[in-house]
Amino acid sequence: MERESICERERSQLEKLNKFQLGNQYKKVGYIVAIGTFIVMIARKYIEDSEWMRPILHGILLIGLLVISLSKEKLEDEFIDSLRAQSYRLAFIIIVYSLIQPLINFGVAFLLNQNEEMKSFNYFQVLFFMLIVQLLFFWKLKRMNR
Repeated sequence: MERESICERERSQLEKLNKFQLGNQYKKVGYIVAIGTFIVMIARKYIEDSEWMRPILHGILLIGLLVISLSKEKLEDEFIDSLRAQSYRLAFIIIVYSLIQPLINFGVAFLLNQNEEMKSFNYFQVLFFMLIVQLLFFWKLKRMNR
């Protein structure tokens, strides 16, 4: 009996986590944070190029994009949920491709006896690209299926 109750509790916790979404009002907050941070990042280049601010701004921008990504639509139904899941899958596939691409480039350059350095992405580039791709696919899928 005790084992079943532990399994059921774990299952219910996983279901809650799987269905986690922020309210629709957070979408505006996410846009304000993301766009505001992006503007500050551009202004920082021209006004004061302080290197210590860069990781802070990167983190804030990622949080803004994540808030947009996790926010509900005004009319959230199973179809929107399906589109969101599709957009996450497509973003993941594109990210895996973009992570493998430098290896392929290095392998081809090695086979052709060219001197090419192995280029990789940092965490910000991967997360930023994945969130942007997910949001763009979600908007495109939503627009196509109206």
